[in-house]
Amino acid sequence: MATDHRPNDASTGSSRSRWVLIAFIAIAAYFLIAEHKAHLYGWLASYGIWLLLLACPLLHVFMHGGHGHGGDGGHQHHEKGDKRE
Repeated sequence: MATDHRPNDASTGSSRSRWVLIAFIAIAAYFLIAEHKAHLYGWLASYGIWLLLLACPLLHVFMHGGHGHGGDGGHQHHEKGDKRE
């Protein structure tokens, strides 16, 4: 004999627990940032310029990825019988 011990409206419980988890994470993030702000500012002042310089090559690689550099020089190849002006 199988018995189901779940509440009738299971979506309300999962939705409520999801909102509680989001609120807990938001409160924890606030206090983590508020209490460690001095450490974060000191770290960014020391290493921020190096992170910016290291980000430049990565941005160059990823931002120029869709320019069609496939090795054909960007020219369209036409067949002999195709006359275009």
